[in-house]
Amino acid sequence: MTKIKADQLSYKGESNGVHSWTTPSGQPYYWHPDWLHIAEDATGSHPKQKIDVEQDQAPTEKHAVSAILKHLNQWATDKLASHPDIETSSIEAEINLKK
Repeated sequence: MTKIKADQLSYKGESNGVHSWTTPSGQPYYWHPDWLHIAEDATGSHPKQKIDVEQDQAPTEKHAVSAILKHLNQWATDKLASHPDIETSSIEAEINLKK
């Protein structure tokens, strides 16, 4: 499985202080400088991943992107670990397409 990288996220801009990104699959993520997490909703009421910052440091967009990537890649790793047949079936299907 290939990890999602920062250049695969699409930054959608900022509205009322809330920054937003979408993943290649269209999943939105939001962050506001006052939040210590990223969220899947623009109000931030459904946190998905804590933002890792030093105690004396203010969170930035870069921290938010890191949190989004950490959340996405951990979610994918967990899903594949709990359903190893998904990756196997995908590889077999790809091989069959090349025949």
